[in-house]
Amino acid sequence: MRIIGLTGGIGMGKSTVASMFRRRGVPVFDADAVVRRLQAPGGAALPAIAAAFPGVVRGDVLDRAALRAVVLADGAARRRLEAIMHRMVRRAEGRFLAQARRRRVRAVVLDIPLLFETGGERRVDVAVTVSAPRSVQVARVRRRGLAEAEIARIIGLQMPDAEKRRRAEVVIFTGLSRGATVRAVQRFIARQFIA
Repeated sequence: MRIIGLTGGIGMGKSTVASMFRRRGVPVFDADAVVRRLQAPGGAALPAIAAAFPGVVRGDVLDRAALRAVVLADGAARRRLEAIMHRMVRRAEGRFLAQARRRRVRAVVLDIPLLFETGGERRVDVAVTVSAPRSVQVARVRRRGLAEAEIARIIGLQMPDAEKRRRAEVVIFTGLSRGATVRAVQRFIARQFIA
C-alpha cells in the first residue's frame, strides 16, 4: 500500500486537494477532522486540555478562541497542546492504516498539516505539499472570519511555504483555477499508479 503524505499551510487548499483524492477513490486520513472530533463536546482530548489549560474548557465544551489565544501567544503552551493532540492523532492514524491494509487498498492519503514538523515524512512513501501565492492564502483564510493580525500570527508560526515545498517530493499548486488543481491531482495519481 502506497502512503501519500499531504501537507500545506493554512489556506493553501489542502482540504480541497484531499477531497479530490477522495473523489477518485483514495481513502484520506484527515488529521484536522480527528482533532475536531477529539476536541468536540465529550471528546477524548478535553480532560487533558482542561488540565493543561485551566479555564479553556467550560463544562464539556472547549472555548476554541480562548485556547487559540493562549497557544498563539506562548510557544511552550503550543508545544503542550501539540504533545496532547499528536499522541491521540497518531493512534487514530494507526487505526486508519490498519483498516486500509485489511481492505487491501492500493494507496491512502495522510492529510497532516504538520507532516514535516512532526517527522511524518518518515512514515510516508511520498510527501506532497499544497502551495499557493501568499495573497491567495491570506484571502482564503480571511473568508474564515479571522482578523488580519491573527492570520499573520498563524502563518508566522507555521513552517514557511518555501521550506515545505523544498522538503516535498511533489508540489501541487492551487493558486490558479480549480480545473488546474484537478488536472495536477489527476497527473499525480496517474504517475503513482494508484487509480
